[in-house]
Amino acid sequence: MSVGETAMVLAAGFGQRMRPLTLTRPKPLVEVAGKALIEHGFERLRAAKVATAVVNVHYLPEQLEEWAARQPATPRVVISDERGEILDTGGGIVHALPLLGAAPFFVINSDSFWVDEGEPALDRLRAAWDDARMDCLLLLSPLDRTVGYDGTGDFVCDAAGRLQRRAAVPEGTPLAYSGAYLVAPRLFAGAPDGKFSMNLLWDKAIAAGRLFGIAHRGRWLHVGTPEAIPLAEAALGA
Repeated sequence: MSVGETAMVLAAGFGQRMRPLTLTRPKPLVEVAGKALIEHGFERLRAAKVATAVVNVHYLPEQLEEWAARQPATPRVVISDERGEILDTGGGIVHALPLLGAAPFFVINSDSFWVDEGEPALDRLRAAWDDARMDCLLLLSPLDRTVGYDGTGDFVCDAAGRLQRRAAVPEGTPLAYSGAYLVAPRLFAGAPDGKFSMNLLWDKAIAAGRLFGIAHRGRWLHVGTPEAIPLAEAALGA
């Protein structure tokens, strides 16, 4: 199995900040520019020739299962069921690991997406992957290339691409995590059972000097609230 042949699509959340739109549908099915949020992400996976996409479900799971059943054959969609307990970004991946294979795999958020300029971002992540040095490689966005994002950045990148938390390097240029990365299954060795955030394992990788990142060259569209939808649509020219 090759790098990035499979992907985990995080789709189990409640979408509370997107209410009232998420009172009757899961956030990944909220539409932006005439397409469900999750479909924008799947377009990027198809372009990157991902063979299998694992989608986790918890809130209104039947709607996402019905959506998955209507999708084209590639990538093959596999449901990871979290009906019993929502497991957060780290625990959800651990639960799905048996479905994801032994090679490094993509992870994307289903509620944010990006516009590529030049070489597609997922292809750039694959090309930049160095298994000897990395356990995880994040796609990051310069703050002036974000739409709908009101944060102050998450990470700082050194000349080699190695990451530190922004708070640890206040003089560095902040970059926002843009909802996509490549990760080796080995990073999950010894991970806790049940619900936990991926931030726990990113901090583990930082401590080992094995968390890396690349800067996105296009625009990153963060669609966290209803008010962010028209901003994203304007950026898409919709």
